[in-house]
Amino acid sequence: MKIAVEGCAHGELEKIYDLVESIQTREGYQIDLLICCGDFQSTRNLEDLQCMAVPKKHLDICTFYKYYSGEKKAPVLTLFIGGNHEASNYLQELPYGGWVAPNIYYLGYAGVVNVNGIRIGGISGIYKGHDYLKGRFEFSPFDESTKRSVYHIRQIDVFRLKQLTPKVDILLSHDWPRGVTEYGNKTQLLRFKPAFKEDIDNDKLGSPPCDDLMRTLKPPFWFSAHLHCKFSALIPHDDGEETKFLALDKCLPKRRFLQVLDIECEGKSGAVELCYDLEWLTILHLTNHLISVRGSKGYMPGEGGGERFKFTPTEAEKKLVLERFQNDLRIPQNFTRIVEPHNPSVEQDFDLVEQPKAFLNPQTTEFCDTLNIDDPLRLAMLMTGHNLNTSTYVDHTPPSASISPERNEDEVLLEDDEDDGSCSNDEEDGDQKPSHFLSRAPLASVLPQPMWRYDSTSDQSTLDDSSLSTSNRSILSLPTPKKQDSTLSDNFTIDELNLSSPKLSSMVEKKGETVSPSSALDGISKLPIEDDQAEKPPVKKFKRRNQAIYNKDDSD
Repeated sequence: MKIAVEGCAHGELEKIYDLVESIQTREGYQIDLLICCGDFQSTRNLEDLQCMAVPKKHLDICTFYKYYSGEKKAPVLTLFIGGNHEASNYLQELPYGGWVAPNIYYLGYAGVVNVNGIRIGGISGIYKGHDYLKGRFEFSPFDESTKRSVYHIRQIDVFRLKQLTPKVDILLSHDWPRGVTEYGNKTQLLRFKPAFKEDIDNDKLGSPPCDDLMRTLKPPFWFSAHLHCKFSALIPHDDGEETKFLALDKCLPKRRFLQVLDIECEGKSGAVELCYDLEWLTILHLTNHLISVRGSKGYMPGEGGGERFKFTPTEAEKKLVLERFQNDLRIPQNFTRIVEPHNPSVEQDFDLVEQPKAFLNPQTTEFCDTLNIDDPLRLAMLMTGHNLNTSTYVDHTPPSASISPERNEDEVLLEDDEDDGSCSNDEEDGDQKPSHFLSRAPLASVLPQPMWRYDSTSDQSTLDDSSLSTSNRSILSLPTPKKQDSTLSDNFTIDELNLSSPKLSSMVEKKGETVSPSSALDGISKLPIEDDQAEKPPVKKFKRRNQAIYNKDDSD
């Protein structure tokens, strides 16, 4: 299986997919999976654009809306994590991941999926010390502070990822793990990015939580973006294992932003199947009671606190979660549009466009109902007395992107509307005009009560570990799950590092050089790397647990 890894997309999907197709034509093979390491910019319309924290001159709708509207479809299965230049309101609807458009899947605040036996994990956003210990209290419409804090990573996501075992094969982050520059060609990096010297000298370049994750999980491969340059490193671990780190540039002409891997995997050639990771699902279920939606600081449980602090699941716990998914971990094709896509033929005064209200996404509702966990966005809205908004948008999706047949009990037939006329005027697209389809009714209207606190009186199935469930709904009793397998091939090398690994087979680069974009990439706007800093004052202090671990609070 060929996997293309891309740095910062900055909304330029058409140009990235054009490059992927040109590589396929030139090299004579098919790329099966595209991974993007953040700044994806999944802006569906001008309202979403108002939720992106960048200077006004860089606010550009770009081309994602074409894939959201159905005018175009991603030619290759695409996975991505969030960065610091995102339509944060849209990504907030999918805290545990989901389809942002047909064939384009977001990993959520943190997530792990299985692609033909390869475990791919990621964490979205960037690290800022003053927000790291807070809950997920933000939702649109944002002010200038929450527009930035919403994409700052939180401790619960790192805590959850640290429970994983066995090893994740590939990990993604937007910003780099702190200290990674010590294991690569730092001299060459500083020639290209001299402004990094002060931060490197003071050990402030990169994310401490990502470094912690790398040292804990020891993944064979770690990919990042954010700093708009290519950099590789080899990070040794105490037990002799190694992590090969690669950061990639942003989508601009003559920049090194794309790398292709050749990976042996399970399944037939050309058949790529995206599945949930059972261990990750179980960790989400077991740690649901740790969700916070407050703007004050809190702490994860630790040794000596009198409560469970290790949530690596047992086989019995994983079996019960697998039963909840009826022994089928394939991710459903349940993408649904809930807002009107951008239509370039309709003139709008951008200065008069306002941020949208927060919406609950039916994908998240279905996922939370199945796993019996809470949607942090829903909790935050309930705690602040806001209405739980559901979309009234009439969705017109091409048949190929509609809900899968086995999950259509709530579908209704809609009438066909006229095409929005948003076809590109500079290139031919073979897609047909979208027609009417069966649209799934929103599930948010029948949401259960919040479940984020443990109820000792709940009716639960008996397990060796009484901490399995945080819900008050009984667990299903279904057949024994199928055994999950996750293996990779032998003999992987990164040309720059000239090092071998027992996992992946080879980087696909012509004469050792990374593939560069074509001249069609001219004219892409540059975006700033760092965001303006603004901190919202804490509302209330939590009782500190395991305080010694957090005595050193690393801020900006």
